[in-house]
Amino acid sequence: MPTLSRRSKIAIGIGVGILVVLLVGPRVVGVTTDWMWFSQVGYSSVYARIVWTRVAMFLVAAVVVGLIIFGALAAAYRARPVFVPASSGVDPLARYRTTVMTHLRWFSIAPAVIIGVLAGLVAQGSWATLQMFWHSESFGKRDPQFNLDISFYAFELPFYRFLLNFFFVIVVVAFLGNLLTHYIFGGIRLGSGRSGSALTVAARVQLGVLAGIFLLLKAVAYWFDRYSLLSSDRRGDIFTGMTYTDANAVLPSKLILMAIAVICAAAFFGGIVLRDLRIPAMATALMLLSALAIGVLWPAAMEQFSVKPNAAQKERAFIERNIAATRDAYGIGGGDVKYERNWTSQPADPAKVNADSATLSNIRILDPNVISPVFNQRQGLKNFYGFPNQLAVDRYQVDGQMRDYIVAVRELNPNGLDENQQNWINKHTVYTHGNGFIAAPANTVDAASSEAGSDRGGFPIFKVSDLENYQTEDYKKNAPIKVTQPRIYFGEMIAKVSPDYAIVGSQDGTNREYDEDNEFYTYNGPAGVSLGNWFNRFLYSVKYMERNMLLSGAINSNSKIIYNRDPRDRVKAVAPWLTVDSKSYPAVMADGSIKWIVDGYTTLDDYPYAQKTSLQEVTTDTQDLNQGQTGRSQINRQVAYARNSVKATVDAYTGEVQLYQFDTSDPVLKTWMKVFPGSVKSRADFDKVKGLADHVRYPEDLFKMQRALLARYHVSDPDTFFRGNDIWSLPADPTKDNNSAGLSQPPYFFTAAAPNGTDASFQLTTVMTVLQKPFLAAYMTASSDPKTYGQITVKVLPTNKQTVGPQQAQENLKSSGQVASDRKQVEDTTKVSYGNLLTLPVGGNGLLYVQPMYTQSRSDSAAVPKLYRILVYYVGPDGSGQVGYAATVAEALRQVGINPTEVTKPGSANPVEGQTPDTTTPTPTPTPQNPQGSDGARDAAVKAIGTALEALKAAQTKGDFKAYGDALADLDKAVAAYEALGTK
Repeated sequence: MPTLSRRSKIAIGIGVGILVVLLVGPRVVGVTTDWMWFSQVGYSSVYARIVWTRVAMFLVAAVVVGLIIFGALAAAYRARPVFVPASSGVDPLARYRTTVMTHLRWFSIAPAVIIGVLAGLVAQGSWATLQMFWHSESFGKRDPQFNLDISFYAFELPFYRFLLNFFFVIVVVAFLGNLLTHYIFGGIRLGSGRSGSALTVAARVQLGVLAGIFLLLKAVAYWFDRYSLLSSDRRGDIFTGMTYTDANAVLPSKLILMAIAVICAAAFFGGIVLRDLRIPAMATALMLLSALAIGVLWPAAMEQFSVKPNAAQKERAFIERNIAATRDAYGIGGGDVKYERNWTSQPADPAKVNADSATLSNIRILDPNVISPVFNQRQGLKNFYGFPNQLAVDRYQVDGQMRDYIVAVRELNPNGLDENQQNWINKHTVYTHGNGFIAAPANTVDAASSEAGSDRGGFPIFKVSDLENYQTEDYKKNAPIKVTQPRIYFGEMIAKVSPDYAIVGSQDGTNREYDEDNEFYTYNGPAGVSLGNWFNRFLYSVKYMERNMLLSGAINSNSKIIYNRDPRDRVKAVAPWLTVDSKSYPAVMADGSIKWIVDGYTTLDDYPYAQKTSLQEVTTDTQDLNQGQTGRSQINRQVAYARNSVKATVDAYTGEVQLYQFDTSDPVLKTWMKVFPGSVKSRADFDKVKGLADHVRYPEDLFKMQRALLARYHVSDPDTFFRGNDIWSLPADPTKDNNSAGLSQPPYFFTAAAPNGTDASFQLTTVMTVLQKPFLAAYMTASSDPKTYGQITVKVLPTNKQTVGPQQAQENLKSSGQVASDRKQVEDTTKVSYGNLLTLPVGGNGLLYVQPMYTQSRSDSAAVPKLYRILVYYVGPDGSGQVGYAATVAEALRQVGINPTEVTKPGSANPVEGQTPDTTTPTPTPTPQNPQGSDGARDAAVKAIGTALEALKAAQTKGDFKAYGDALADLDKAVAAYEALGTK
């Protein structure tokens, strides 16, 4: 090799040093800042466990692999022949051999070190596999084939697979390294001719040993392949898991091939002793032929000629196993799901429908996916505040009544900063936090809208808890939802723009953070890593590539940096083993704090016989079209097990992250709790947090997985399952005109009567349709109430008749005469959009579709959608559909023959402020109770009420808004007159 000058060596050394700094420096900075962040949030033990596990695996793998590779190379070198004859008198490898001999240390140690380091880097990535194996928790359930506990497949088998694959690679690399070394030093000669044997004894022995070890590993792999058959996808189009062919052909073939692999390994070892290469050669041929004939052709022949002609019969037992395992793996088994068969087979009882106040008084008319512009315009306050495109639905106890609310926090929106506000000081030290919690009753608007283009009526009634009023005496006394700290330092919108950090803290008492006009603030919470010393400032200046952290005078000895501000990211960081729901939502706790609630799932890649599901595919629906600033999708990953085992909270002011055990029976969570002791609080601790249980919701992503599976796995009979004649579909969202991909209708939250009772219950619901048909097949709901949380009810419609599904109901609503006529006039001047089409069971067997219709000015750039009309489609007692179209839910229900008899009991909606009748809740027609001394005045009052109601209906039918307003006023007067008589 050519020699280098001293200057060249110095230059190379400097270059290598710079390269090392560039490669290693950012990792060192990342590890150091991560350690400081984890220490600040109180999860340093989690980070330490992960880091030390990875370091240990790296070192063990690097040393073991390095020694094996070095041993393979050294053995070949030490056994090199003293004299290497050349077949043609010229040795083509002589100069390479000389180079290696001259720099022996480089060519012997460097490959071992490099390969060892690479192996260590690969191995450390499997730290979770090792920890789950080491701390595995028993499932208490056994598979039906091998009678092994499920924990073997969940925790142990992945680790054994990891070791096997790892050693396979090591042996192959060692074999190639040994082979190359023998070739260079003459242990292997090509075209040797008269020079003697082409393979020395040492080369034959060493290569034979390595090949024999490889075959022994293959034998072990065949043994473990048997267990992997329980997650076979041979019939992936129908079910996952072992099939008849797997059990009767592939399984025996694995044992046969394992025995052949052992025999072939013995043949290689025997070839060493007998010094006969024909034995290993025949063993290799036997292995290849056996793998082809026994491992491929035999199962294929059985599948083609025995199974397929009788597939339903042959696969029956294995389908039963798949159904049972899938239901167990996803929590959709008999104890988790209750079925109500033949729902609506009997006609609806009008009296029961009218008495269903828990449903009728809670009909949600505000769509959280539509009204975000209203929140932004009417509650945004400043250009740098904002709300996400998708708002959240939650419930609150107000005035003794449980009500649905559209909720959001007024977050800092970095994208809203004006150009002159976007300097580094403003972005990171002035505009640091949001302001306030905003809620609007989901079943109420300020007033009924009379004109589509008017800016009066049809808007939410905001309940605001922010800096302007949270300390006033009136707020403390009368506010329906009381917040003690309205400043929002952690949220989804804040973290959407990278980098998302804020620098807080004051040394001289000067407040720099914008709070309100002419009022500034200094954060005094516990969140944040100190920037009070130059070392930390240097680390974070490197982390964010920002020199201002070193130069700015705004940073002082009390300064702290707050980052990782998205609640989902904070939870994922402290619990990397969790799959986090794509949505989080804010809730006000009993102590007045605002906390983000995040749902966490434990998942497994394999579960014996359980159907595999794509997280991304089943959780994608039309809500993804409106994700906007804060939405995110699940990763494209296949899972075979999912549990909502963790409820996490992130305080919007302090950033405190708390993980709570929610499913006490989940063995996967128990395993991780053993891996990271103390990181997840117990269920008892969850129950102690006052108000938290009242705001947890059944998670949407898990519900989407479950509904996609129940479309097939509601079937218990294997023959019916195989034929697929009772499969359901998820309906395409009928409200989206731009749904070219046919994305499914999302599930919806609302309060309605419990599936098997009359009490109001907060639920997450969806519907199913007949396969490739628009007719309704089933209604599915999951309870979010603390007492019945997680109980899934599926109301299955009879198959001997057709019931209108969501798409049909939507078309019937739009094409109805009174709707179409008014809509055509409205669309000429305004932009019309439709809210979520809610499907509501009423009165037991009644079926009601309700949809809000919004209008928005086309010409005004500041226009926002407002509620214009309510559309109702009701399947009446005779089975026919009736359409209601009115400015209020009450009137729309009357048009379809529903006249509620109870609306004032706890749980019913409050009257619309300043408006009668209620724009959301049916206002009952007063019924005389044989008043004492019935006289002409009382009779006249009752008659006046009836006349006003008839005029109201006539005006609505004609679309005469002036007459409609007059009729409303007359009805108000008539009701007031009647009530006045009743008090005398």
